[in-house]
Amino acid sequence: MVEKILIVDDDVDSLKLIGLMLKRHNYEVVVADAGQKALAKAEAEIPDLIILDVMMPDMNGLEVTRRLRASEKTKNIPIIMFTAKTLINDKIIAFEAGADDYLTKPTHPAELASRVKAILARKATVKKGNAQTSQASMKKGLTLGIMGAKGGVGVTTLAINMSAALMKAGEQAVIADFQLGNGSIGRMLGTSSQGMSRVLTTKKVDAATVEKEILVHQSGLRGLLSSSSPKEILLSNAVDKAVAALEMLRDMGHPVVVDIGAGLTPLNIQLIQHIDKLMFVVEANSVALDIANDYLSDIDELIGGNHVNVVVINRSQSTLSWHDVENILKREVKAIISAAPELAHQALENRQPMVLMQPNAMVSGQFIKLAEEMKRIRSIENA
Repeated sequence: MVEKILIVDDDVDSLKLIGLMLKRHNYEVVVADAGQKALAKAEAEIPDLIILDVMMPDMNGLEVTRRLRASEKTKNIPIIMFTAKTLINDKIIAFEAGADDYLTKPTHPAELASRVKAILARKATVKKGNAQTSQASMKKGLTLGIMGAKGGVGVTTLAINMSAALMKAGEQAVIADFQLGNGSIGRMLGTSSQGMSRVLTTKKVDAATVEKEILVHQSGLRGLLSSSSPKEILLSNAVDKAVAALEMLRDMGHPVVVDIGAGLTPLNIQLIQHIDKLMFVVEANSVALDIANDYLSDIDELIGGNHVNVVVINRSQSTLSWHDVENILKREVKAIISAAPELAHQALENRQPMVLMQPNAMVSGQFIKLAEEMKRIRSIENA
């Protein structure tokens, strides 16, 4: 069956060029040159994909996307946002509105064709597997590792809020804090635990020992946590036991979110080789990105680039565009998390994840969307 694509742009030349390219790839093309017309066409045609320009005179693409997402008939149609804007914050706003992908003009035809093909393939796979595929992937013990090149970039913040987002979605997530001697998850949640150290000092790591040491926070979050006791770092040598604990957690957390911390220590090297997906956290400044490049090259050699997803966490306003970051790192950026200092402070004071404190905040939505994306990727790979 031929897949149908709706192109929306008030520039007639763009409509013709994109339409011609898509027809050459054997897609059926329908067009609209304004926002209101796009909504009507989407409702009537129910296309497999929408390519949507942001800047239009009657209704911009962001508002069109919001209305499409609010409609029961069109809420699940994938949307590629198409615009001349290149700053990171512009892309964040597009994703917040509900876009699935974002391309900047001018875009090479091969890149557009590749993005279209990838999104349609994902849609077909998800539709085929549906909830059954997702459940199957969770039973396999998905592990999501989070690390950075250095401390203070937001690794632990991402781990906590990813876990909370997964819990909100009905998953039985468990956080595994392997920042031995530098564990801060417990402190950030208003509790403390030496559960990880007790597991790593036991004679034999088994399921009963690990399960006993899992702490349950008042929010419902569960975690096997490290403490901030400096002497605990000596347990970093217990690499085999740490890997055994991670494997035991696969049967207890669906998924397991692993706070690996910073650097390629002997322990971290073993951990990243035993996880399913690694999220590498970076800051959007040139120095941090240059350092990240060195780390990512080494990580690619250890586990392959297909297992690594880059996440940018903005501590302050960045002047780098999304494409700047991707060009420096020579790879796709999976998500950008906005700066939210006031909400972060409130969350710390209340010992709660931001996602649970203010679930409707923009940054909470970004954590939630990233959690959904990581689950979706895993589901597709297991299909």
